Amino acid sequence: MKTTATSQRRHLISLQGPGPGVPDGDGGVTQDWANLDPTHVYAEIKPATAKDLERVAAGTVIGTASHVVTFPYHPQVSLSTRILFGTRVFSVTGVSNPEERNVETICVCVELVAAPPLVLADSWMETVGWVEA
Repeated sequence: MKTTATSQRRHLISLQGPGPGVPDGDGGVTQDWANLDPTHVYAEIKPATAKDLERVAAGTVIGTASHVVTFPYHPQVSLSTRILFGTRVFSVTGVSNPEERNVETICVCVELVAAPPLVLADSWMETVGWVEA
């Protein structure tokens, strides 16, 4: 199988996984992210195409994907891993170790985008009759 050339891996990414749970004082647990070891690797990040998804996910079903991220093999990467690139965050939805050779990791990812805050104006509330004008 053809691997990704080092020259195509020009994006320095950070790999994180779920960290240990921390009690929140109300009987629950807050989970934070912990860096994998090694944390930083150079990767190729490219938009996902139908052809890429067929190659990476042969025999599986992938609901959504926005990017394919390829980097040197990392044994700690799983479906609960997130990838950071600058201010961008990618959630891993599929992981492949081509031919089980431990040479390269290919991740199918969805880019997480924060939703803008919802602002309801008083005039909207008046329109639906929740407050009187």
